[in-house]
Amino acid sequence: MLDLLKDKPRTTGELCDYFKELDRCTVMLHLDVLTKADLVIVKREGRNRWNYINPLPIKELYDRWISGYATGAIDLLARMKMEIEK
Repeated sequence: MLDLLKDKPRTTGELCDYFKELDRCTVMLHLDVLTKADLVIVKREGRNRWNYINPLPIKELYDRWISGYATGAIDLLARMKMEIEK
């Protein structure tokens, strides 16, 4: 669901259409978990419930945990490149 919301906000109905193997209740439960985790922001417009990805917590995770590993991987690739070019 987060991958779909990454591209653009979607209504709950659109998400249900994408996940045809799941019933609407299951999609709503999953969206509720993502909302409680602050990964999805919900805005209601009339009868529509629009779901937006909240990129801030994902960026915070990246900054705190992943970026350190990425830096090490980049250093390793740079050393490998230098060795290959010798």
